[in-house]
Amino acid sequence: MSAQNRVIEEMEHRLRAGFAIDELVLEDESEQHRGHAGWREGGATHFHIALQSPDFKGLSRIERHRAVHAALGADLVARIHALRMTLT
Repeated sequence: MSAQNRVIEEMEHRLRAGFAIDELVLEDESEQHRGHAGWREGGATHFHIALQSPDFKGLSRIERHRAVHAALGADLVARIHALRMTLT
């Protein structure tokens, strides 16, 4: 299994454990950042999370982002260079 697939599977597992999920889309956008800071051969550096959850109701954008970071865990977040989030 590629590093990209391992990271996506780990992200999905942790997000599903941390939130009631109505919709979840995880995308590795690393190739779009080839040559930029943090990019590595093989991907798994730049991701987009689109997550819809009733758990976000009443939370500010920053609180939603913090909740996702907490669910992913510091160890996983440290391995990712960039994380773009669309949280509703």
